[in-house]
Amino acid sequence: MRKRERLERAFAGEPVDRPPVALWRHFPGDDQRALDFARATLEFQAQFDWDFIKFCPPSSYCTADLGLQDAWEGAADGTRGVRRRPIARSLDWTDLRPLDPQRGELARHFEALERIVRVTGEATPVLAPIFSPQGQARNLAGEEALRLHLRTDPERLRTGLNVLTENIFRIIERLRQLPIAGIFYAIRHASYAQLSEEEYASFGLPSDERILDSLPRTWWFNMVHLHGEKPMFRFLTRLRCQAVNWHDRETEPDLAMGKTLFDGAVCGGLARTEHVLLGTPALIRDTIRDAIHSTSGRRLILSTGCVAHITTPLSHLRAVRESVEGA
Repeated sequence: MRKRERLERAFAGEPVDRPPVALWRHFPGDDQRALDFARATLEFQAQFDWDFIKFCPPSSYCTADLGLQDAWEGAADGTRGVRRRPIARSLDWTDLRPLDPQRGELARHFEALERIVRVTGEATPVLAPIFSPQGQARNLAGEEALRLHLRTDPERLRTGLNVLTENIFRIIERLRQLPIAGIFYAIRHASYAQLSEEEYASFGLPSDERILDSLPRTWWFNMVHLHGEKPMFRFLTRLRCQAVNWHDRETEPDLAMGKTLFDGAVCGGLARTEHVLLGTPALIRDTIRDAIHSTSGRRLILSTGCVAHITTPLSHLRAVRESVEGA
């Protein structure tokens, strides 16, 4: 069964030859050069033959041209630490300006993505990441300042969020020129650990709906990632996507409950630290069997709730990939 057929049957809850499976990771250092980034991504895919590639640039790829400065400081998951945030006062939100995806950091990461899809063609679906406007705002200001501005200067913040939303529409227009399968849309603030329902419904949900509703109908695989603890699944039915990914082994709901709250495929089943990094191949196999059993193997994509650690043993990565064969 080809990758696209396997995934589309999984979205619909139809029988598959085996559950789709994919892990993704950062490539710190290499992700600062388009050729090296593309080569590292393609080599990772060639080694494990995942059912799709989730292109994985730093989260700052869409905010660096707005003045955010970061660097890899040795984090085991490959993420970069922020050195300078351009938003200090609420008034700074009104200084944000639209970006040109053909220039700067955006252009460099598009170059890497173009190199990847040129090699993969239609054989391996590729998802491009887009971080929600609130997620980008959090990078620009920091979590504490973002919440403070949301509650004390909401109109200034809204002005900035509107610019960030416009930048996302510009990124989508650029992505339309590439043969990708869809996007990986990361939402950090649809979480009870971050905001109240009212705050997310006012400052996050409208733009998230607009962005997902604007995607080309030819993009057949769009995944929403609900980051962090206690995700607000009640809003998921308003977000147009084929799959949802969250930290199902670390927070509620679990996979089985997630299937009752969402009509598409649930993506998860493994904890990136407990199972894939620090576990054993035997534990990984047992955990995958449990995930398949709890979902009856339908509407399931096996993965972790977030990026795999760059220090994950190769034997553990092989165990993830090999455990689905004959499942």
